[in-house]
This record gives sequence, structure tokens and C-alpha cells, in this order.
Amino acid sequence: MLLSRAKPASGPATVEEKEKKKKKLPKLEDFVGARDYTGAVTLLEFERANKKNDIETAMWISYCYFHLGDYKRCLKEYTEITEMKGAPTENWVYLGCVMFFLGMYKEAEEASTKGPDSKLKNRLMFHLSHKFNDEKKLMSFHKNLQDIVEDQLSLASIHYLRSHYQEAIDIYKRVLLENSSNGGSKKEFLALNVYVALCYYKLDYYDVSQEVLAVYLQHFPDSTVAINLKACNHFRLYNGKAAEAELKNLSDVCSPSFKFASDLIKHNLVVFRAGESALQVLPPLIDVIPEARLNLVIYYLRQDDIQEAYNHFKDVSPTTPQEYILKGVVNAALGQEQGLNDHIKIAQQYFQLVGGSASECDTIPGRQCMASCFFLLKQFDDVLIYLNSIKSYFYNETSLITTSVRLRQLLVATRRLRRYSNDTV
Repeated sequence: MLLSRAKPASGPATVEEKEKKKKKLPKLEDFVGARDYTGAVTLLEFERANKKNDIETAMWISYCYFHLGDYKRCLKEYTEITEMKGAPTENWVYLGCVMFFLGMYKEAEEASTKGPDSKLKNRLMFHLSHKFNDEKKLMSFHKNLQDIVEDQLSLASIHYLRSHYQEAIDIYKRVLLENSSNGGSKKEFLALNVYVALCYYKLDYYDVSQEVLAVYLQHFPDSTVAINLKACNHFRLYNGKAAEAELKNLSDVCSPSFKFASDLIKHNLVVFRAGESALQVLPPLIDVIPEARLNLVIYYLRQDDIQEAYNHFKDVSPTTPQEYILKGVVNAALGQEQGLNDHIKIAQQYFQLVGGSASECDTIPGRQCMASCFFLLKQFDDVLIYLNSIKSYFYNETSLITTSVRLRQLLVATRRLRRYSNDTV
């Protein structure tokens, strides 16, 4: 019988084979290059435990905790570095960045001013000016932005936060286009597709958002942010059950150490399940997830606890269309329940601000706001015009039934008013 020559008989291993079998010691550069920050911080903590507690090691540990999203631990590390002899002055800017992510905006400003001027410091101050609603400072730092990727992405994020979604999309698409022809660099910018998809979601283009998002999910199917956004699109396009099915994938791949992801899952499950466990889940997340307060207020409205909804939202200064709309709804409900005309007038003004704005006037929520504004003004013919213009855009039967009921109620109210006018003339 002929024996295969492809696999020779076993013999003494060569020197090269022995070398290959030797396990390579892990290096920090390998962990960071693979974005394995858990592995990197484990290695660094081991080195620190073996009396290598120098500034460089401490700064790398802080860097890893920052990218793991463990901002409290990162804050502790950077604070300790500032007390070390010979600590670099730019550490104050890094400390400011961590404080920013923890919502410590005043402290972040104080820390960053101690650091040297840099592009990172300008971007941080740019965002802090937005948080403080200081338009003068915002424009001052805006002028210092350069035509580099980091600065342009920072500008795009401010556009997003100010609800200028189309402007943000334009920047993201330009950055993608400019970096798609530079061989090998396109993959580094794939995450921008998630940002574009998020902007389209905010513009109510859920189908388009799904298409753009698919580009990223093909390469990173376990992305927390991308899967969550896909679930939100399914919630808007279909229903809560479809969204929850997508979110289950996120629960399966999410690391227990990734706290933000678990908070996000708990928050969105409350929304997808129509408020189930809202009082247990949402209150602790108010300072963690911006939408938590809004959804808690919506829960109280659905439970007809209007006073509690008002108490949770009365001190909030609205900055987004959603917050203006919710402010209007809460004031309108409170005014109608307690017969307070001042609250009804405030609600009418909020609805008019949203419905009359250039960015919202042609959207479904914008037209609903104008319909609500005219309803409060008892101009029912105008209400019918706006509701009829959006009737065909409702996806599910519940919305259609609700809209039909409202239309019938308005028609009856309009006819009664006309009859009353004819009788009194």
C-alpha cells in the first residue's frame, strides 16, 4: 500500500517548530491594537502590582478604563495622576474629558482650563459651551475648529445635539467619501454609518436608517449601539415585540462589565413593553440616559397621573423638539384637568414653536403639534386640515383608529359650532 508523502512520519521536532509552540508573552500594543481594553488593563494592573507604578503605566490604565466606559474608575486614576510628581499638564484636559462624560460640566471646565491649549481642549470647551447654552463661547470655539476628521466629527455631533440632523449627515457623508479612497482606511470610518443611521432615525426615515445600519452590522454584528438602534427602528416600523426580539441579541452578546449597555437594555425594554416596570427601572436612570426622564413622564401621563408628570418635568428647560412637545402635552393635560388657562396658553405656545419651526413644520410630529395648537385655540377646521394631511402616514391600526376617532370628534365639534353660530346670528 502506498503511503501519503504529504504527512511525514512523526520524528523529533525541529528548532523552528519548538519556537512556534512557545507561547508569546502578551504585549500592551497587541491588546490596544485589537481594542481589547479588558486584556490591556489586566496586563497593566499586573505590572503595577509588580512595582511598576510610574506615570506612563497609570495613564495607560486610565486610557483603558475610559474606553471601557468605566468613567468613575477612570476619574479616580486621572485624579491620582494629577498628584504625581512630574505629571504632564495635558492630564488636566484628559481629566476634563472624563468629567464631561460623567455630567460634571462645571468641574470639567475648571480642570481643562489648567491644561495647555490643544485641539482636544478646544473640542471639549466647544461641547461644554453647548451644555452651558453659551452661544458666544460656542461660536468662539467653533472658529478654532480645523478641517481635520476629529474637529469635523465634533462639529457634526453638535449639529446632532441641536437637532440639525441633515447638517450632521452632510459632514458624516463627506468624511466617509474623503476616506473611502485612501486604501485600507475605509474600515476605520465604518462607525460613521451608525451616526448617519441615527440621524435618519431622528428624521423619521426608519427604512433608510436600517439600510445604512446594515453596512456596519455586516462587519460588526455584535455592536451594542448598532443592535440597539436596529431594535428602535423595528419598534417604529413594526411593534414592541419585534423590537424586543432584536434587543435579545444585544442581551446575549453584552458583557456584564459593560454597564451602559445593560442600562440601555433595561430602559428600552420598558419602552418596548409599553411602560412595564417603569417605576422600578426609569428613576435610577434619569441621570444616566437622557430619554429616561421623558419616558417616565410619558408613563405618568398614560396612568392619568398628570400632576406627577408635571412635577417631574416642570424644572426642565426644553432644548429638543421632543422635550417641547412633551412640555406642551403635560401643560395641556394639567390645564384641562384643573381648568387652568395659563397652562393651556403655555401648551399652545410650545406646540406652535415646534409646528412652526423650519426643521419640524413638514414632519408628522410638527403637523400634529399644529393640529394640537389649533385644537386648543378651538379652530377645528384648521385642526382637520393638519390631521388629514398625515392620516395616511400612520403605520399601525391603533394609530389609524385613534386618528379616525379624533377626526370624527372634530367633525362633530365643528358641526355643533357652526349650528350654534347659525342659531345665534
